[in-house]
Amino acid sequence: MSVIRQKKEAFIEELSKDFNNYESFYLVDFVNMPVSKAIELRRELRKNSYVFKVVKNRLALRALKEDFPEELKEQFTGPTALAFAPEDPVGLARLIKDFSIKHKLLKVKAGIVEGRYLPSEDFYTVANLSSREDLLARLGFLMAYPLTQLLKTWQAPLSSMGNMLSQLKSKK
Repeated sequence: MSVIRQKKEAFIEELSKDFNNYESFYLVDFVNMPVSKAIELRRELRKNSYVFKVVKNRLALRALKEDFPEELKEQFTGPTALAFAPEDPVGLARLIKDFSIKHKLLKVKAGIVEGRYLPSEDFYTVANLSSREDLLARLGFLMAYPLTQLLKTWQAPLSSMGNMLSQLKSKK
């Protein structure tokens, strides 16, 4: 077996492990991206614990599992890179969106977010979502708000009674 074929098979095996390990990833089209911007993007993604790989489409298609949607497989055309999110797919989408807006270079072709296919039209919807911590804080507030209102309602008669007694005391 030739050395080139062994490298290709090792790359396919590594990429299939990535597809199995990460529930979320985006296919990025990076046409006409200068090397300096690519290095900047990789550095930014690595700093935030994301994985970015430039792939050959034929090898990536061989590494894809059979249960991935056909729509995703059709997106492997032209220069393609994969951005994998170990935990926070919204954070990765936000980072790609910000880099894309800043440099006007990247275009997201499609993606898989927590096992579901994401067409390119829906990418900005995901990228504009609030962070997980923010959503949890909002949920906590919405759960606590009725209780605080109930507590205020229960305290209202007591405080008005206290006000009445202090007024009565000042009149006497």
